[in-house]
Amino acid sequence: MTDTVTTTPSRASPRPLTVAALYRFTRFDDPAALQAPLEGVCRRHGVRGTLLLAGEGVNGTIAGTEPAIAAVLDHIRALPGCAALDVKFSAAASMPFHRMKVRLKREIVTMGQPGIDPNRSVGTYVEPQDWNALIADPDTIVIDTRNDYEVAVGSFERAIDPKTASFRDFPAWFRAERERLLGEGKSPRVAMFCTGGIRCEKSTAFLKQEGVDEVFHLKGGILRYLETVPEDESLWRGECFVFDQRVTVRHGLERGSYGLCHACRRPVGDADMASPLYEEGVSCPACHDERSDAQRAAYRERHRQETLAAQRGMAHVGAVLEKDALEKEDG
Repeated sequence: MTDTVTTTPSRASPRPLTVAALYRFTRFDDPAALQAPLEGVCRRHGVRGTLLLAGEGVNGTIAGTEPAIAAVLDHIRALPGCAALDVKFSAAASMPFHRMKVRLKREIVTMGQPGIDPNRSVGTYVEPQDWNALIADPDTIVIDTRNDYEVAVGSFERAIDPKTASFRDFPAWFRAERERLLGEGKSPRVAMFCTGGIRCEKSTAFLKQEGVDEVFHLKGGILRYLETVPEDESLWRGECFVFDQRVTVRHGLERGSYGLCHACRRPVGDADMASPLYEEGVSCPACHDERSDAQRAAYRERHRQETLAAQRGMAHVGAVLEKDALEKEDG
């Protein structure tokens, strides 16, 4: 497992809320017993968001005041094996979540492969400042482990896009493409990356279980790379999709240019918004044909209610920014 990865929020920031994205692979013998106490400490401190608990650990994103987030993180770090919790901080002008949920899951990031244990076997971590040299080497195979809609808005040079709709699809894709990717004889180096690092804990463990020896992954994920590597030295092209109100980020973690389709939770750019299939809050070119007229009518009414609530300065329960977001990241 990686050492603790922590980016400390700036106390000088004018934005009043702290957002903490966290995960830790560890063994919980009875995750159900941890659920109520964890949800209780979140609620007592006014923290909102979603946390997932499973036998393999904890994963989630929460938001609240800095002292409130600190109290919740103290509670999580006291759980078995969580002292070295991986946390990434950002700031928000307003509360990005409408409620607090602590859910029990089979996996904290769903791959669907029994026996995968990042605590037992995982790829070699590569610091952001060393990543360019690794992926620029023609003998290194570079694989983007994210979903297709994430890869569409940006990726690293030379990275292979598996075109998977879900992380669950990754094992089948690799097994089908293994011979073409690795060839015969000595296996080349394989370098993989994802948004914040959690998927690569599973994907590198999976490749090692499949007999691939030289497996590497970007420590801290794309977000740590964009935060620390200067743009003029970067091999990243485009923007990075994130599972919060920013939608995408650029170098320096500045907010990107994409919006979000609130029907399918995919990013939408200027060309998507110019399409006749795009209707704000209702559909985009990617999901228009995936939804029925009845579903689009329901989305249209929800969007109307959200707009009215915003005009009145009220929150609308239908405007749940985190709805399905963690599950999409999980999958």
